[in-house]
Amino acid sequence: MSGWAQLEDFLKYLKVERQMSPHTLRNYRLDLSQFLEFYFQGKESDSLEGVAYHDLRAFLALALKGRRKATLARKLSALRTFFKYLQRLGVIEGNPAKLAPSPKVEKNLPHFLTVDETFHLLSELRGDDFGVCRDRAILEVFYSGGLRLAELAGLNLGHLHLKSGVARVWGKGAKERLAFLGVSAQDALAEYLPRRQGLLERTGNHREVALFLNVKGRRLSTRSVARVVAKWARLAGLSQGLSPHALRHSFATHLLEGRADLRAVQELLGHASISSTQRYLHLNLDYLIEEYDKAHPRGK
Repeated sequence: MSGWAQLEDFLKYLKVERQMSPHTLRNYRLDLSQFLEFYFQGKESDSLEGVAYHDLRAFLALALKGRRKATLARKLSALRTFFKYLQRLGVIEGNPAKLAPSPKVEKNLPHFLTVDETFHLLSELRGDDFGVCRDRAILEVFYSGGLRLAELAGLNLGHLHLKSGVARVWGKGAKERLAFLGVSAQDALAEYLPRRQGLLERTGNHREVALFLNVKGRRLSTRSVARVVAKWARLAGLSQGLSPHALRHSFATHLLEGRADLRAVQELLGHASISSTQRYLHLNLDYLIEEYDKAHPRGK
């Protein structure tokens, strides 16, 4: 089987067995296609049986030019996973990507809004037409539930339990968790849902199950959701290009500033590892000092 056919089988495996998101699958396809094009250049065969570490090293050296180390780390991760898959199938004897050292990636602190900035952003959405009500609900759910972009865009109406103030969310690896919706998010959704129903009646698209819709009555894409966030951030005079993830970061930061337990925040964010949640502690040094003084026998 050719390397290109094996790539397609691998991507199908990631989608069906690993249930990876469309965004992650696109990155895998891009990174691995670039390697295959590089590796097969000038070769008569398109087999991967003879692939070796020096082939990867040459590719990664080329890939590093003009790119951030984070991009290189992503490509190396894709190659390791792909070759591990081929090794398990018996296509290759060893995983050549295991020999490649991982680049040291700087861990930047996540961008977030202050409480005042968040309230200012949410107060900008005034109006009762479909677009404004939908956008208000999107921002409120982002901030109230601490959702990822793909999680919010993937919400269906049936995932919502408005009376209970919760939504069922499927995160990375198709892991299910509950996202809590505060009173403001519940009110915004209560205003949006009748307008959503009215849109479906006008478009005749009664079978659409997505919670957040575009003007044609179809599911709002992740790219469109990101544009919604950036639009209202711009109108509110906040950071240019504010991402949906900044609202998730704000959710976590504000919870920790409010003395929420770190383990509880981990569960609410859907982090598999506590180390992913711990980075938010760096944003609030005063909180760390206060906890140290309270807990350490000689802290004071």
